[in-house]
Amino acid sequence: MAKRLYIETVGCQMNMLDSELVVASLRKQGYEVVARPADADTILFNTCSVRQHAEDKIYSALGRLKHAKKLHPHKIIGVLGCMAQKDQKLIFERAPYVDLIVGPGQLHQIPDLLLRVAAGAGPQIEVSLERQAAARQEIADSFESYDPLRDPEMRPTPYQAFVRIMIGCDKFCTYCIVPMVRGPEQSRPPDQIVAEARQLAGEGCREITLLGQTVNSYQYRDGGRTTRLSDLLARLHAIEGLDRLKFITSYPKHMTDDLLQAVRDLPKCSPYLHVPAQSGSNRVLQQMKRGYTVEDYREMMAHVRETIPAAAVTSDFIVGFCGETEDDFQATVELVRESRFKNSFIFKYSERPGTKSSQLFPDDVPEEVKRRRNNELLAIQNAISEEDQHEFLGRQVEILVEGPSKASQKHPAAGPTVQLVGRTHCDRIVVFEGQQRQIGQLLPVTIYDANAFTLFGAVVTQHVGPEVYAISP
Repeated sequence: MAKRLYIETVGCQMNMLDSELVVASLRKQGYEVVARPADADTILFNTCSVRQHAEDKIYSALGRLKHAKKLHPHKIIGVLGCMAQKDQKLIFERAPYVDLIVGPGQLHQIPDLLLRVAAGAGPQIEVSLERQAAARQEIADSFESYDPLRDPEMRPTPYQAFVRIMIGCDKFCTYCIVPMVRGPEQSRPPDQIVAEARQLAGEGCREITLLGQTVNSYQYRDGGRTTRLSDLLARLHAIEGLDRLKFITSYPKHMTDDLLQAVRDLPKCSPYLHVPAQSGSNRVLQQMKRGYTVEDYREMMAHVRETIPAAAVTSDFIVGFCGETEDDFQATVELVRESRFKNSFIFKYSERPGTKSSQLFPDDVPEEVKRRRNNELLAIQNAISEEDQHEFLGRQVEILVEGPSKASQKHPAAGPTVQLVGRTHCDRIVVFEGQQRQIGQLLPVTIYDANAFTLFGAVVTQHVGPEVYAISP
C-alpha cells in the first residue's frame, strides 16, 4: 500500500523548489501526496526563518498535531528547511513529538531518515555546520545542493519551473538570517543547469526562472574559464522548447553591463528584474550592511532604463529598521516615487535571533509606527502600479497561460469558458475568459481594463475563411 505524504511549504521560491525535489525523491520510494494532514502517514513542513510570522505559523501547525500524534503514534512529523537549520534541537524542545529535523543542506537524506524513524531508531536530526564552526570549504561541503529530481505535479503549472543556479549567500546583511541557514555562496556547474533545463523543456516546460539568493552574483570557475549569468543565459536561450527565461533575486551592485545587454539582446529573456533596495536612506543602508548607497542604486536604475527601456523592475523594502527616523522613511518614499517600480514587496522589520542587527541595534521603532509606514509606502506603490498598468489599456500583449484564476477555482464556471490567468513577458498578471485547452499556450491578448495588480484582457481571435458576405435583396 502506498505511503501517504502531506507537505506544507512556507516562504520563498527556493522553498517551493526544495519541496518539489523532496516530493520527487519520495515518490520514487512509493509515496503519494495527499491534500490533508489527517490523511497522511508522513507530515512534513518546509519552513522559512526570514520573518517571525513564518516561524510562528509552523509552531502553531505543529501544536495542532500534538493530539493527532498521540492518537496515531505511527505518523511521522518532520520539520525541514531554514527553521530546522536555525532552531535545530529547540524544535524538539517545543514540540517533542516531532520525529525529524532536516536542514536545507540535507534534504537528499530524507528518504533514508524516514526509514530510520519508521524502523524505530527514534527522532532524527541532520543539519549543516554553523557558519563559524569550521573553514569555509568544510562548511560549504555541509550544504549540499539537491537538484536533479523534478516532479511536475508539485508545480502550480507544468509549463513553468524554477531552476536553482546557486545556493547560499555571503552578503551578511545585518537583518538577514539567510547566510546562516543557507550557507556559503556556491554556484552550480553550468553543464548541470543546462542539462536540467533541457530535461524540463523535454517535459513541456516553456518558462524557467533561475533562482539564487543574489542570482546575478552567479560565477562558476572551471580552470581558466569563468561562466557568468549572462553566459549561462546565452546557453539556456539556445534550448529548443523554452520560450522564456527569468532570474531572481538580483543584487544592485552586480547588475553588470553584460547582464543587462543579455536581457536586452536575447529575445527569450524577460525584461523583468527584481532588485531589492530595502531603504532609500544611506544611514539605514549602512546599518543594514547592504554594500551600496542610494546613489549607487539610482545609477543602477538609470543604467537599466537606458539599456532596457521597457524593463519592469520590482523591489523589496523594509520599514521600521532599527533607528529608522521619519527623515529616513521619507527618503525611502522619495526613492519609490522616482523609481516607479512595477511592484514593491514591503515588510515591517522583524528582529531575527542570530543576526547582527539583533546583537548590535535595538529594535526601537514602535509597532504602530512600523505599521503606519508600511501602509503609507504600500499605498504609494499601489498608486504608481495602477497608473503604470493603465498604460496597457488597448494594447496587445503576449501571455503564457498558467491555468484557471483563483476566482474560477473557487467558483467554477458552468459553461465551456473559464477565467484563466497568464503572465506577460515582463511578468504582469493578465486575467481573461478562455478555454482549458489554452493552458500552457502563448496567446495574444488585448487589454481592456486594469488595476494595480491585474490586467484584464480578451484573446485576439483570427478569422479564418471562407468569408461570409451580406447579399442585398
